Amino acid sequence: MDLTNLKVAIVHYWFLDPRGGEKVVDALCELFPHADIFTHVFNRKMFANLAAKHKVKTSFIQRLPYARKATAYYLPLMPLALEQFDLSEYDLVISSESGPAKGVVTREDCIHICYCHSPMRYIWNKYAEEVRSTPAMLSWPMRLSAHYLRLVDYASAARVDQFVANSTAVARRIEKYYRRQSRVIFPPVDVSAFALAEQEDYYLYCGQLTAYKRPDLAIDCFNSLGLPLRVIGDGELRSTLQKRARANIQFLGRVGDGVLKHHLGRCLALVFPGEEDFGIVPVEAMASGRPVIAYGRGGVLDTVVDGKTGVFFSESNVDALTEAVRRYQSIQDTFDPKSIAQHAKAFDKRYFMEQMTEVVRDAIDVQSRSGHRQS
Repeated sequence: MDLTNLKVAIVHYWFLDPRGGEKVVDALCELFPHADIFTHVFNRKMFANLAAKHKVKTSFIQRLPYARKATAYYLPLMPLALEQFDLSEYDLVISSESGPAKGVVTREDCIHICYCHSPMRYIWNKYAEEVRSTPAMLSWPMRLSAHYLRLVDYASAARVDQFVANSTAVARRIEKYYRRQSRVIFPPVDVSAFALAEQEDYYLYCGQLTAYKRPDLAIDCFNSLGLPLRVIGDGELRSTLQKRARANIQFLGRVGDGVLKHHLGRCLALVFPGEEDFGIVPVEAMASGRPVIAYGRGGVLDTVVDGKTGVFFSESNVDALTEAVRRYQSIQDTFDPKSIAQHAKAFDKRYFMEQMTEVVRDAIDVQSRSGHRQS
């Protein structure tokens, strides 16, 4: 079966900053180098390489005021914007979903595969938290738009022929909110790009400094313990966190890949206090031979083995994280960097490529057999 003859479209919610979802799109573009890209908002400066290799088409959201800075405010318009894309010439559509992406309208015989990073968190599993954190003046507009988006999101799930989830946790959400089964394929991680290094005396937090990633837990925990913590990342909480951090905590901001690899390879352990759908950074840390101290929910349950490649804490609070750090200190000599790095190889990019190719081939085979039965 020659996949190169397929006319392929890849639909991604938006391209603002290079993050995990965009790494998935990069891998899909390697599988389908002639694919066209469809998205709501595209930052051409940040994704110049992608724009140079692929035809990129944006929705009308791109032309609205402050589209790149206030993308989330246009969420209620995105289902309509998706339906304006003309995908009638494509044989295969792959949507990359955690915001609105799967709601496109396709040809009857077009295969639509949705790689789901998560059903939209802010209208499903994290909705109550979003309501609590929304200012009173915006609360009711937010509630009304979320109600509308849930109806549209559930309906758009029926347009997908095959769901692929990026973790077991996300597969459960797909079944819960869409009543659909999915296949779990972990996101691509370039495991071979990371190497073992000599350990130094610091812990590491790496990620956006935004509320749902819970960097505040790491700051408060290490304020209390007085242990050295280095923080890689930026976000709206950086100023607040820096003001309350003590001298043992160092903020490095955004860094390049080389600096990131340097710190991952030499830290005592990666501190991962938030709940992630998958979590690429813990896999990168393990590929560097370093253990992970993680909140034991979400994607880390697929990737981290408690007591073997890291330590879990079960409650999302400072006391639980502090106890986990102390537990790690008590058993840190039992962690073997080579064994941890070997474990991380199970999440290498090549498995993503192989399994996504298999999903596409299976979907084509199902469609072919279905077509024969109908004729």
